[in-house]
Amino acid sequence: MAREQVRDALKKILDNVLDHAVGRAGGVPGVVAMATDREGNIYEGATGVRELGKETPMTSDTVFALFSTTKAITGTALMQLVEEGKIRLDDPVEKYVPDIAEIKVLEGFDADGKPLLRTPRNKITVGMLMLHTAGFGYEFFSYEDRRYRNAKETPSILTSTFDSIKSVLLFEPGERWNYGVNIDWVGKVVEAVRGKRLGEVMAEHIFAPLGMTDIAFTLTPSMMERRAIIHSRARDGKITPNPDLVLPQPPEMDMGGHGLYASVGEYMKFIRMILNDGAGTYGRVLKQETVAQMSQNGLGALKSGGWMTSDPSLSNNGEFFVGVQKSWGYTFQVNEDPVPTGRPAGQLMWAGLANLFYWIDRKNGIGGFWATQMFPFQDVASYLGFLEFESAIYSTLKRMGHIAA
Repeated sequence: MAREQVRDALKKILDNVLDHAVGRAGGVPGVVAMATDREGNIYEGATGVRELGKETPMTSDTVFALFSTTKAITGTALMQLVEEGKIRLDDPVEKYVPDIAEIKVLEGFDADGKPLLRTPRNKITVGMLMLHTAGFGYEFFSYEDRRYRNAKETPSILTSTFDSIKSVLLFEPGERWNYGVNIDWVGKVVEAVRGKRLGEVMAEHIFAPLGMTDIAFTLTPSMMERRAIIHSRARDGKITPNPDLVLPQPPEMDMGGHGLYASVGEYMKFIRMILNDGAGTYGRVLKQETVAQMSQNGLGALKSGGWMTSDPSLSNNGEFFVGVQKSWGYTFQVNEDPVPTGRPAGQLMWAGLANLFYWIDRKNGIGGFWATQMFPFQDVASYLGFLEFESAIYSTLKRMGHIAA
């Protein structure tokens, strides 16, 4: 009975949060959001439309481009290999993917715009990739990476090719934290050790024990029919749908950093696995001690922080919870202080470029996912909606005594 009361209370409040995110001036075209405890979903909501100007409604089985919320799943595939003794986090990556030894450190550009490069002093390790300390960046978060790619005609990562992650190191490996294509390289490590494509590895070792079926790098016909369209918000606030904006199908490379498509309900099964210390519905995915390791600060004295855009069409400048100390685990952001939404210190979150956001609170056994399909990242309506969603969940559960105030 108590569980039903929680569900009823959350539905009454959270449906309004979703409606407000869509209905207010400048709101998002549509959103799907869910919350879970260790047993199962305690809220599922869908509001708005899949494509602005059309009548197809958002539904709980709408399929989203997950973008960087893919990363934690790829990190799980890597940590399974660590458990099996097939990989060590301090192994040099070139042991498994020799191509990475060809990547140089960028020291600037000459008068003609030619990149000035040097060989790194430190070898990139698997652990550096998992923690985003290897030196890689993203073309839309780094003017230097973008300029290098233009000079060398390196393709965009949205082409889903191996060549697209062979960019450049922005600093000496291990020197600091910087968000970039690291987890795409992790996917290549997993493929090298397993001898299979990353999607096949995930299907066998993660999706099967979790009962995840509506998730893949290549959209099935059913998934394509249920796909939410990515929209763009112009500087004047005008929202335009981009129905042709789809990652290459099938991709040349299964991009471990951003390539999965799924319905939100499938991702909730992954969140519950982390909440349950690695246990899935149909089998164990990770050992309890591995989940604990993944959930801890792996950066030591280093911190993770915000980002500056180098492509305003894809991302705004931003940071999650400015003023809150944040570190990084394998592979989540860890808030070292409590955050204003009610999430306690030491919990996990991350996001996807088209304004998807999730958090995993292992202390209270609560997690949630907020999904829109909107560029640029940290969209004013999408991100605000996520904050309101998470805040409403914590305030409701504390008021009902479901979690400690």
